[in-house]
Parts: sequence; structure tokens; C-alpha cells
Amino acid sequence: MSTNAAVPTAGAGDFSSAVDDAVSPSAAAGVDDEGHFKTTATAALPLHWHPSAQTVSLQGEVDATYAFVPMLVCCLGTGLTDATLFNVYGSFVSMQTGNTVFIALGTLGGGTYTWARSLCSLLFFVFGSFFFARFHLLLGGARLKRTLVSSFLLQTLCVVVASAIIQSGAVDGHYPTSIASDTVNWGELVAIALLSFQAAGQIVNSRGLGLGEVPTVVITSLLCDLVSDPKVFARIAENPKRNRRALGFLLTLAGAICGGWLSKGTSSVQASLWLVAGIKLAIS
Repeated sequence: MSTNAAVPTAGAGDFSSAVDDAVSPSAAAGVDDEGHFKTTATAALPLHWHPSAQTVSLQGEVDATYAFVPMLVCCLGTGLTDATLFNVYGSFVSMQTGNTVFIALGTLGGGTYTWARSLCSLLFFVFGSFFFARFHLLLGGARLKRTLVSSFLLQTLCVVVASAIIQSGAVDGHYPTSIASDTVNWGELVAIALLSFQAAGQIVNSRGLGLGEVPTVVITSLLCDLVSDPKVFARIAENPKRNRRALGFLLTLAGAICGGWLSKGTSSVQASLWLVAGIKLAIS
């Protein structure tokens, strides 16, 4: 007598269901009432989660309410840079009025080449203004977040390279300087060119943001606008432009004082420049 034991068989549908259950995250961890997978290793994520939706977008415009803050910080950086560079190389990289006077005085001769450094600074400031204005247009406009981030990163890179050139010893960065006034080192011109080029980016940023009251690289027009304002004595809350102009002047002055003391305390140029690079990177 033979006994045929019934052997249970699984259909194709049952097999697929078993596989689905084995690999489905909901089988092991379950799905909550809102359609989120629950796992033991990660927090619940939406079924249609996209990383781009969870990250800060650089496509939008900056908040105009606080756009003046980085521009005021740039005033501090301008004071640091110009005071430090003038102490050692006898020229400015931001304030081109002084450089224009030095270039004019160079026509008197006398064996000094300060005019050459000033001319280099002036030319690269003009080139930087031309470049950054078109660079901002290429990126879609001066008020976009991506434009400001890219602009300040490029400015940071210029300051870092200039600082590294001086730090390496390719250029004499000691204070008090031992550089003879009748000689010009090409390395000095490279550092000055980079710093002047990036300084132009600041004023292009301020113009693009509609913050002409904080030009960041010039004091003369800022002081004129400050004291000629009909509401110069208005209450603080009533005249924000007046407040920004005053802060811009004070921060530039404070930066110049700090730059002078840093040069004296460290007997070098690069200390102030590395600080400026850090400031620009933080703004980025």
C-alpha cells in the first residue's frame, strides 16, 4: 500500500509575495501612519524625499534686510589690508585716490619706485571692477546667493595666494621693511595685483546689492554723504543709511589701527592678510 502525502506547494503569486516581504523595508521596520519608513538606523524619511529639498538653496536672492552686514565687515578688512600694505610697500590696494597721487609724484623722479606699485594697484583695481561686474552678470545677477558666494570665494582665493607668496619668503614681508625704495620686486607686484583685484570685488558687491552708502573701499565720499545728509541728526531708527555710513567709517578706522598693531606685533605683513582671508571665507 502506498501513501501519497500531500506536499504543499506555493504558487508564483505566493512566492513573489514572500520575496517582497523579505526585501521590503516595511516588513522589517514597518511603515507609520504618515507613509514613512521606520528603521532602527535612521530617522523616518518621507517616501518622496529629495536631498535638494533639504539643503540650502543658492538659487534665491539674499535677504536684503541684512545684506549690509557683510559689506560692513569688508570695511574692517579694507582697513586691515591697506594699513598693512602701506606700512611695508608704500601703496594702497583699496583706496585708489592715494595711489593716483603717488603715481603723479612719480613723475618728479628721484629714484623711488613707489609709483610702480601704485600703478600696478590702480590698473588691477580697474581690471577687477570690470571683471567682477561681468562675472556677476554671468552668474545671473549680483543679488543671487550663488553670485555672492562665488564672488567672495574668489576674493578669498586671491588673498590666500598673496599671503602664501609673502609667507614663502619670495617677497620680503617684514616690518619695519628693509625694501629699498629704488627697487621693485616682481613678487611684490603679484601680491599687490591680487589684493587690488579682489578689493574691486567688494565695491562691485556693494553696488550690486544697492548699498552705495557702504562702498567698502573709499572714505572720502562716504564722509561727504554722511555729513551732508539732511537727516544726519535723526534718531537711529529713522536713518539706517546714515548709521551704515558711520559704521563703515569706524570699522575702516578700526581695521587700519588693528593692521598697524598687527604689523608691529608680528613684524610681518602676512598676519593681517591671513586674518583678512579668514574674514572673506567666513562671509562666503
